[in-house]
Amino acid sequence: MELEKVTIDAKRRYDDACGAALGMEYVGERWALLLIRELLLGPRRFGEIRAGLPGISANVLTQRLAGLEAAGIVERLRLPPPANAQVYALTRWGYEAEPVVLALAKWALRSPTHDPSLPFSAVSLMLALKMLLVPERAGDWCATVAFRLGDDPYVAELASGALSVTRGLGAADATLSGRPSAFLPVVFGAKPLSAAVAEGAIALEGNRAIAERFTTLFRLPPKVE
Repeated sequence: MELEKVTIDAKRRYDDACGAALGMEYVGERWALLLIRELLLGPRRFGEIRAGLPGISANVLTQRLAGLEAAGIVERLRLPPPANAQVYALTRWGYEAEPVVLALAKWALRSPTHDPSLPFSAVSLMLALKMLLVPERAGDWCATVAFRLGDDPYVAELASGALSVTRGLGAADATLSGRPSAFLPVVFGAKPLSAAVAEGAIALEGNRAIAERFTTLFRLPPKVE
């Protein structure tokens, strides 16, 4: 793909040959990296992106999308009928940012100032599962767990100590439904899934034993001292 030559505001230039400096020129603007995060699990409509980033204005979102598109990181696509809607998607190069986004998130979670009570998108939850899976806990166990997070369905497939996540509906051993924030104390805290289900915070369908084991496979990184 031939990329359009991007003109970067001189105020944002670092005049530094390091790749990290060039990367910051592309994604260092406020919201840019989080916008990439919201597209890591597949194309989304403008309104869907904004719903995952409740603090962003429509004007700023439009500007960031335009900048990332000019840089060859994001592209516009049109869904086939019957949807026939415009969506934004990461380019092949854009998807290569996933390890960067996950590594930055895992590093920052070690800070004692992290506030888990802040808004948490569905994409954030599913990426966190990929990021914080403990392979030793999973071993060679295989399972497929579906998530219904508001209007967003996802399927998480565990195999060979790795977790893959796809957006959409699919067959699963168990299905968990609820707000993304309801899962935080279950998968990263001390609350058993059974307690969250009893409280009505999470709904469970399918194999309870598989769902309960699945939620024990994750661990937050230790806080810095």
